[in-house]
Amino acid sequence: MEERPETELISIPATPRDSTPEILTPSGLRSPRPHSKEGGKSSTAWTPTSFISPRFLSPIGTPMKKVLVNMKGYLEDVGHLTKLNPQDAWLPITESRNGNAHYAAFHNLNAGIGFQALILPVAFSFLGWSWGIISLTIAYVWQLYTLWILVQLHEAVPGKRYNRYVELAEAAFGNRLGAWLSIFPTAYLSAGTATALILIGGETMKLFFEIVCGPTCSSNPLTTVEWYLVFTSLCIVLSQLPNLNSIAGLSLVGAVTAIIYSTMVWLLSVTQNRPPNISYEPIPLPSFTSSMFSVFNALGIIAFAFRGHNLVLEIQSTMPSTFKHPAHVPMWKGAKVAYFFIALCLFPVAIGGFWAYGNQMPPGGILNALFGFHQHDISRGLLATTFLLVVFSCLSSFQIYSMPVFDNFEASYTHRTNRPCSVWVRSGFRVVYAFINFFIGVALPFLSSLAGLLGGLTLPVTFAYPCFMWVLIKKPTKYSFNWYFNWSLGWLGVAFSFAFTIGGIWSIVDNGLKLKFFRPA
Repeated sequence: MEERPETELISIPATPRDSTPEILTPSGLRSPRPHSKEGGKSSTAWTPTSFISPRFLSPIGTPMKKVLVNMKGYLEDVGHLTKLNPQDAWLPITESRNGNAHYAAFHNLNAGIGFQALILPVAFSFLGWSWGIISLTIAYVWQLYTLWILVQLHEAVPGKRYNRYVELAEAAFGNRLGAWLSIFPTAYLSAGTATALILIGGETMKLFFEIVCGPTCSSNPLTTVEWYLVFTSLCIVLSQLPNLNSIAGLSLVGAVTAIIYSTMVWLLSVTQNRPPNISYEPIPLPSFTSSMFSVFNALGIIAFAFRGHNLVLEIQSTMPSTFKHPAHVPMWKGAKVAYFFIALCLFPVAIGGFWAYGNQMPPGGILNALFGFHQHDISRGLLATTFLLVVFSCLSSFQIYSMPVFDNFEASYTHRTNRPCSVWVRSGFRVVYAFINFFIGVALPFLSSLAGLLGGLTLPVTFAYPCFMWVLIKKPTKYSFNWYFNWSLGWLGVAFSFAFTIGGIWSIVDNGLKLKFFRPA
């Protein structure tokens, strides 16, 4: 006879005065009785209120019937039987579950718009108008479909919430294979993005200072590395916010600033005179091999523009969830609003930037082109405002992309000690993490130019794995359209990942590691 797990409890909500964080916070985890099989036939899923049916109520008197009906609604509101994990109440991702559709929109916008949008015109310079627009449109629709998959799979199994991308991968592929497939790309995406944000934020702060200060700057200005350190210090201060819900305000700031500077960049570019001898044909290269790998690298840049799927489950786990009001409803509402604005930012930047600079687009992207071609044509105030907005956006993006790493650090600590992190331990983890990224950025200052390689290595997280997970967890009818469609998309994403990674490596080697997002220090 199976023993009942110790963590399976009946969730009876108490008043805030009587409840503890361990019980109150992870109350969205539901655990109805699993399916049973008798005589080779699977029975209908049982829930604690399934016995309260019209047939059951018919012989019962009216007062008793009202009590049972009210109890049914009450149990549905609180989530039936709840499988509680006390450790979730101690971790940054699941510490607070009072999120809503607005928070989901803020977080998705902050994660989905960023510096990667500024280099989309570089991809168009290798692809041309037609293939550039087609590739960007297909990638947008594809990632929107996989986003919907992840939102639906968050609560695919009754009584279980997959609060993190790695948890869902382990449920779909098995513990060992799921961890092997998901831990590296998600960690690489979070930490690699954080390092790139330090590089770009520091270099942008330096440019902002030079524009504002002008010719009156001191003879000993800060070096680029020192600006990296200034930016890292600001990130450390903001990282002391305890959990994912607590940075909703920062995500709103990051989303608004990203929308504003993306709009300003392409508007300022298209309203200025275009450079002479501009051409919209793909950049000619000496050999077919070079052209092919350059196209792969350009497609990798487009793939990297749609990052953020490694945060979808984490964002959704901050919301309360019951059978009557599942978390996927507000999450999908917020995600739809967020990706509407993301489209309004990415497509104009890519199309407007390529129209303004054509094949003369520098490797650093549209912000570099704007500064290089029009720094004397645009007022210093507008340029300085644009750069300052980029800094604010980078500071906000650093927080949301670092939160899964903070969560992993604290999960290891609480698992070993069986107690929550103190304020000092939590602060120590975050300071160490920020400085690790700082030293990586100083040691590898070309990391911010590896958009194609980053896009190739992390592409399965966005475009491939969710399709496989849908087939393995939802189990659509074999050889049906749904089955073929998701398997085909998944394997196509894996093939693209290999191709874009090779293209990114070739681009780095071919350019001698000399690419920069901004002008050299």
